[in-house]
Amino acid sequence: MAGMTEYKCPACGGAMEFNSSTQKLKCPYCDTEMEPEAFAEAQQDGLQTEESDWEETTESSWEAAENDQWQEEETAGMRVYVCESCGGEIVADETTGATSCPFCGNHVVMKGQFSGDRKPNGIIPFKLDRKAAKEAYQKHLKGKKFLPGIFKSENHIDEIKGVYVPFWLFDAEVKADISYRAEQVKTWRTGNKEYTERSFFDVHRGGYLSFSRIPAEASGKMDQTLMEAIEPYQAEEMVPFQPAYLAGYLADRYDISVEESAGRAEERIRKSTEDAFRETVQNYNVVNCTHSQIRVMHADYRYVLYPVWILNTTWKGRKYVFAMNGQTGKMVGDLPVDNSAKWKSIGIKTILIAAALYALQWIIMFI
Repeated sequence: MAGMTEYKCPACGGAMEFNSSTQKLKCPYCDTEMEPEAFAEAQQDGLQTEESDWEETTESSWEAAENDQWQEEETAGMRVYVCESCGGEIVADETTGATSCPFCGNHVVMKGQFSGDRKPNGIIPFKLDRKAAKEAYQKHLKGKKFLPGIFKSENHIDEIKGVYVPFWLFDAEVKADISYRAEQVKTWRTGNKEYTERSFFDVHRGGYLSFSRIPAEASGKMDQTLMEAIEPYQAEEMVPFQPAYLAGYLADRYDISVEESAGRAEERIRKSTEDAFRETVQNYNVVNCTHSQIRVMHADYRYVLYPVWILNTTWKGRKYVFAMNGQTGKMVGDLPVDNSAKWKSIGIKTILIAAALYALQWIIMFI
């Protein structure tokens, strides 16, 4: 039986792909277009996927969102590929035919049918296509002062891949009770004498704060520097997950547990809460925190996928990786430096500065 993840065109039977421009599934053979939701309903005979309630909270420490289990028919056409070099795992539908790793560019081999893992609660679909990624790459190379002149002509793009990167999103409501020892210092002079008055105060703050969609990367294989550099994503444009959004793209398989990420999220929440409360203690010369109690009252997490275009290039035997936010178009990447041009520029600047100082010295002498 044809499963939803096979993405077969209902008109001609061809393999459909998600079109980032129209935000619809499109058949490259007969040009049939369908909304992902409509496609899911048609292919699954009315199968309904529950939407996550982003406002719902729970009483326990960290709770998973509802509907985070894959249905058997949803994974029927998905395959897992493993990189022989870095060990990275990616998930793709069986029509994609992945052959190289988007992380290091080396060969990947079929591991087997996809199973297990949590089902994403939300996804930001690709809004920019492969052509936009190439244009952003060329634009990224412009204006780089110390980029070797022949890099643009000799550097070749080996491969461009659209990859959904996994993230954990944390929502929490916290109760805080924080105490401070504050000091006010007044100084004045009467005649020849200077007086200093020090007053001490016990200051208390208490209340509630809410945090929404705190992100934490769920992939240890992705270059963290690159992923942070292409942020932020516009989370308000997230939609409930449908497997059809993966058609024609790869999905990185998460390898950082929610428990590990939750610890970092709690630390971030704690620090943000303390900073927010500290800003309310004003008009004191010195403020020291003497007691801080921050308790997570309601908390849950969501597993989501964010779109990234990854470009692997090679120049003089070295690989260069570039990443573009598939939603906003922000492009980043490491570039080689022409050291001779760099040091020449530094030398010229040094000479100009020295000449200016020398001229200034002579002007001062004759004033």
